[in-house]
Amino acid sequence: MLNFKEIVSVTLILFSVIDVLGSIPVIVDFRKRLGHIESGKATLVAGGIMIVFLFLGERLLSLFGVDVASFAVAGAIILFLLGLEMILGRNFFKHETMDVTSASIVPIAFPIIAGAGTMTTLLALRSAYEIQNILVGVLLNLLFVFLVLKSSSWIGNKLGSGGIEILRKVFGIILLAIAIKLFKTNLVI
Repeated sequence: MLNFKEIVSVTLILFSVIDVLGSIPVIVDFRKRLGHIESGKATLVAGGIMIVFLFLGERLLSLFGVDVASFAVAGAIILFLLGLEMILGRNFFKHETMDVTSASIVPIAFPIIAGAGTMTTLLALRSAYEIQNILVGVLLNLLFVFLVLKSSSWIGNKLGSGGIEILRKVFGIILLAIAIKLFKTNLVI
């Protein structure tokens, strides 16, 4: 049975982990480089990844002999490199050969929207909340993600190149901090 309080909790937790607003500089940057981002495809792929991981995540990881903490550390390294790209203005990932479809999936759908933090959070939510409430929370977040992706060109125009550059640096530092927190939390020595 749907529980409004659980849905609100799950939605807010996922909203803070996905942090699509914090990803606006990256999204605007990719849109500028490629001219277009397939918002619907990115949202559907991210949603598919989240829902599959919600139901099969632990089994998939154990199939490869990977625990949740190791998966989170690997995701933290990717987020760290994306943060460095944003701050330093250097490309660690090859973007020049990317087309619109692949950029909509990597890095936008994964790891920006449905990254290690989101997937690890989904596993934690599963132990505390009912599945149907988690699914509603995921769908509400995906709706918001789609709206942000769809309006990223408008947002980019409103912010201007100076505003985007400032946001890019600020959120690059935040992305580095999130990566370090994920790394520190999940590093087992």
